[in-house]
Amino acid sequence: MKACIDIGGTKVAVSLATGNEALPVLQARRTEPTAKTGTNDALAVQIIRMVGEACAEIGVDPATVQNAGVSSCGPFIIRDGLIELAAPNICGGMAGPARGLPNDWDTALLEAPLGARFARVRIENDCVAALEAERHWGALAGFDHCAYVTWSTGIGMGVCVDGHVLRGKNGNAGHAGHMFVSDNDDALCGCGNIGDVEGLVAGNAIARRFGQDAAVLFQAARAGDAAALAKVDDLCRVLGRALYNLVVTLDLQRISLGGSVFWHNREFLLPRLQSHIDGKLPALTAGALLVPAGLADKVGDYAAVALA
Repeated sequence: MKACIDIGGTKVAVSLATGNEALPVLQARRTEPTAKTGTNDALAVQIIRMVGEACAEIGVDPATVQNAGVSSCGPFIIRDGLIELAAPNICGGMAGPARGLPNDWDTALLEAPLGARFARVRIENDCVAALEAERHWGALAGFDHCAYVTWSTGIGMGVCVDGHVLRGKNGNAGHAGHMFVSDNDDALCGCGNIGDVEGLVAGNAIARRFGQDAAVLFQAARAGDAAALAKVDDLCRVLGRALYNLVVTLDLQRISLGGSVFWHNREFLLPRLQSHIDGKLPALTAGALLVPAGLADKVGDYAAVALA
């Protein structure tokens, strides 16, 4: 039995699974809002408690669960050889009080406290982990030049070229949600940038910029409200340019998309995003396809399974 941990800017999900090659069955799954108050080990303490509660639910001795796969939003920093989170939607010290997070953390401790609890801990950026899961069980199986992109609380990407998943010096390859593709200066990202992709189109950015929840905005756009539709088209233009940049920079075949904002509006958003790729520099973009995540709304859970 292995612990599968999915850390997002909004919620943490924990489940238990066996290590079968076939799509494993997740057991004792539970979710909670991501811990963001107290000392900067609060998130790790929350995870350890949740794993213990999951074990109790199915009658497993927690001491026998010694492997943990951790799929986490990033970026990461390495301190004394151990991973800490410098996640803009968790650590309030990055952008300061204007961002409204209830802490002044520059980082959240992760690998050190989890390593004291588990014998083996593998931590990867959540989109790198989701990429591995999608290549193993989902919509990217059989593709050597591909990416997974989440449109959720934040914007994240995991990329694979020539069959190799790219990680970078600190495991942060794929943080293209912090690229600049617009001149907007009305959107403070949790990383401190003003006007990057995440600051403009992420789920929490929509509420800050337009004063309405993302779900409300998309519902109005689908109903034909002209003002809402113009806002959604602008969001798709920003993210569509980022996806185009990803395709032409890395010569990709396919991008799988997930995350709550995308998933709940996927039929509405997919053609709009694809339109920012099709017909533009066909030598690099012809045949490059955007598809919904094959693991659907469970991609985050199976991302952690792929690591464990």
